[in-house]
Amino acid sequence: MPTLLSSRFFNPLMLWADVALKTQEMLMSSGAVIQVRTGRMAKAGLAPSAEDITEFQLMGQEKLAAVSESSAAVANQLHTSGFSLAQRSMRHWLSGATAWVGLATSLTPAQAVAHSHELFNASSRAVATASQIGSAGARIAQRGLKPIHAKATANARRLAPPAA
Repeated sequence: MPTLLSSRFFNPLMLWADVALKTQEMLMSSGAVIQVRTGRMAKAGLAPSAEDITEFQLMGQEKLAAVSESSAAVANQLHTSGFSLAQRSMRHWLSGATAWVGLATSLTPAQAVAHSHELFNASSRAVATASQIGSAGARIAQRGLKPIHAKATANARRLAPPAA
């Protein structure tokens, strides 16, 4: 059985921390890009230059591409890990319920010991699967955020004013 100090129990925490940091970075980059593009739109007014029109069209195309890539990544990750973990979780739950009924209907101390051992093992497997479910959720979020984060940070670098 894994111990509380095993990295498996802290993995979901680290994965979610990464999602939070990437989200913060994406939001900061998006804010900078929105500021630059809004200023550019205001300055262009009703007579945008060819360069402005190209940038404004790119803005829409990038958003559609990033959302499409993000959706595909989430669907792929759900298919890869989500369904198998849900099935495993149900199997462990049924195993635990069976062991619990066996323990409750034990007639001898030897049967009670055997069934309590089965219940302990089923509970350990259920906890390990629950930890993996948390990791799977974080991985789904990571995969979905990755293309949007990449585009937002790339645009922030590209549109940033030159360093003095």
